[in-house]
Amino acid sequence: MEGSVLTGIAEGPETIRAILGFARTLYEYQEFNFVGPYGDHGFVEDYTSVVRGEPIGSVVVGRFNEAGQAPRIVVNHRPLRSVRLWSQLMGEHFTGTPHAQCFLSHDAAKLLGESTEAR
Repeated sequence: MEGSVLTGIAEGPETIRAILGFARTLYEYQEFNFVGPYGDHGFVEDYTSVVRGEPIGSVVVGRFNEAGQAPRIVVNHRPLRSVRLWSQLMGEHFTGTPHAQCFLSHDAAKLLGESTEAR
C-alpha cells in the first residue's frame, strides 16, 4: 500500500489489515462521492470525511490480480494539514510496533509545525 500519509510503502496482508483497521476508526463518517471500476482490473473510491475536526478527502485506486486480490492500493489524502494530522495519529497508535515506521512520529510532526495536542 502506498499513500500520502505514509513515509514509505507498507507491505504484507497483516500490515495492511492492521493499518486499514485502525485508519477506519479515525473517520467521523465517510461520504462517498464515487466508487466504481477503474479500467479493466481496478477500482477507485473518492470520499470525504472529518478527522478530529479537520476535513479530509481521499482517493483510493486499486488493481486486481487474476485471483481477484488487490495486491497494490494507492491512497491519497488531502489537504496537507489533514495528511500530517492523519499520519501523526497513525504513528502514535502504532508506537512500539513495526508499523510505526510507516508514519510521522510526534517529533517529526512538531518539526513540521503540526501537533495533535492542540486538537
